Amino acid sequence: MRTICASLIGAGVALALAAASAQAATPGFCRDYANAALNQVRATLSLPGCRGGMGGSRWSADFPVHYSWCLGAAPGAAEEERAARGVHLRRCRGY
Repeated sequence: MRTICASLIGAGVALALAAASAQAATPGFCRDYANAALNQVRATLSLPGCRGGMGGSRWSADFPVHYSWCLGAAPGAAEEERAARGVHLRRCRGY
């Protein structure tokens, strides 16, 4: 009984790890994401009226901050962050 429980637990852990890694963003995707994030941050900083509301790591000017976060995120979450920066930038530009 003990062996069966240990086997089931081991299989569950392996399955969970496989599912988590299958959903994580790839290094190439994250490189592109981080570069896009920096472009959005620079564009927002270049417009003095857009600087309000730029708190937190979403607005970091450091590539490793965006890249590292992305590696642990699902691609959909990274796209949501990119979209949130885009919404802020469009709103403050008046689009």
